[in-house]
Amino acid sequence: MIVVTGGAGFIGSNIVAALNDAGRTDVVVCDTLGLEGKWQNLRKRTLQDIVPPRELLAWLDQHRDIEAVVHMGANSSTLAVDGDEVIESNFRASLQLLDWCTARGVKLIYASSAATYGGGEQGFDDDLTLNHLQTLRPLNLYGWSKHLFDQVVATRRENGQALPPLCVGLKFFNVFGPNEYHKGSMMSLVSKYFGAIRRGETVDLFRSYRPEFADGEQLRDFIYVADINHVVLWLLDKTAYVGLLNLGSGKARSFLDLVGAVFDTLGLERRIRFVEMPDAMRARYQYFTEADVSRLRAAGYNRPAMELEAAVGHFVGKHLDAADQYR
Repeated sequence: MIVVTGGAGFIGSNIVAALNDAGRTDVVVCDTLGLEGKWQNLRKRTLQDIVPPRELLAWLDQHRDIEAVVHMGANSSTLAVDGDEVIESNFRASLQLLDWCTARGVKLIYASSAATYGGGEQGFDDDLTLNHLQTLRPLNLYGWSKHLFDQVVATRRENGQALPPLCVGLKFFNVFGPNEYHKGSMMSLVSKYFGAIRRGETVDLFRSYRPEFADGEQLRDFIYVADINHVVLWLLDKTAYVGLLNLGSGKARSFLDLVGAVFDTLGLERRIRFVEMPDAMRARYQYFTEADVSRLRAAGYNRPAMELEAAVGHFVGKHLDAADQYR
C-alpha cells in the first residue's frame, strides 16, 4: 500500500489521482475532510481507507504492507501565525513519520518548499548539506517549519544515522492546478481570478516596490501540478535516494504572464490593474524565484515541465471551464 498524507488536499489529491491512473488502487489517504468540500477532491478516487491524522501512527503500526509514505500533509498557509500549531503540524508530525519509515525501511517522499529559500539571496540550490541549509533564511513561519525538517534529515545523514532507503524532500515552487479550490486566499491566481476574467471583470495585481521590477513583473517559478505527479511516480519506482529536489519549471515567469495566459486562453482582452500591497506583506515578499533543477536532472529525471501557457490552457479547458472542475 501507499499512504498519502494530506491526500484530500490540493497536491495530495492529485498524487492520489495519478496513482489510480497508474493502476494503483491500494492507496490510503490520511487527512481531515473538514467543511470546505475537500471530499470532492477524492470523489472520483478508489481508496482503501481514509485515516484521521491523530490515528495515523497507530494505523501504520497495524499494517506491514506499506511500500511508501508520500507525506504532503501540512498547514501550508504562508500567512500562518500560530507557531505552536505549525510546528506540531509541519515539523513534529514529520519527525514521527521519519522515525517510523526509518525503523521499517519504508520509502518516504515529503513536501518541503521553496519558501525555505526566503528572499533567494543564497540562490535556489537544493543542496542537502547542513552547511548550505544553515545559510537559508525563510521569510515566514511555514517556510521555517519546512526548513527545520530539512535540517534534521541533513543532520542525520551527515552523522551516519539511519534514514529510510528513499528519503526525498520535494521543494515545491508555485504549484497550480485542479483541486485547489478549497484553499481560499492560498489558491493560485489562475483559480482565484478565473471567474472574474470569464465575466469580463478587471483583476488586481500588486504594484512593485523595487525599481528593478515593473508592476506585475515580479517573477515566480510556476509549475503545473501534473508535473509534480510525474516526478512522484518516478521517485516511487526508485529503490534508494536521499536528498532534496527542487520541483519547479526551471524558468521564472511574471504574474502578468500567468494571469494574461488566462485571458488569452479565453480569447478575452486583458483587463488588469495594479493595487497597493498590504504593508504587512511588503517586508516578506519574494520578488524572484526560479528552481535550479540540475540535481533533479542528475538524478535521472529528464521530462521537461509543461510550458506556462500550455499548462494554463489545459487547466482552464479541462477543469476550470468544464462542468466538473475536479481532477
